[in-house]
Amino acid sequence: METKNLNQNQPPKTWLLESILATLFCCLPLGIIGIINAAKVESRFKAGDIEGAKQASKQAGKWTKAAFWLGLVFAILYFMLAVLAEANG
Repeated sequence: METKNLNQNQPPKTWLLESILATLFCCLPLGIIGIINAAKVESRFKAGDIEGAKQASKQAGKWTKAAFWLGLVFAILYFMLAVLAEANG
């Protein structure tokens, strides 16, 4: 029971730093969605909406991870195409 009470005193992970970095270096549109959701976490938590804060945190994490992986896939594809273009002259 004490663990549950302790968790209610701390907001869920905001993902704000991660979503900003994913926006800058990986995928702009998905990163922005991550930032929007990350910004909702702390405000909802302070308003007493614990469940809403948890949901916003979950959404921010989802969009931030999607931005990272999509950016990584595009970077790999770009690198591969650049190498193929160079090889073909």
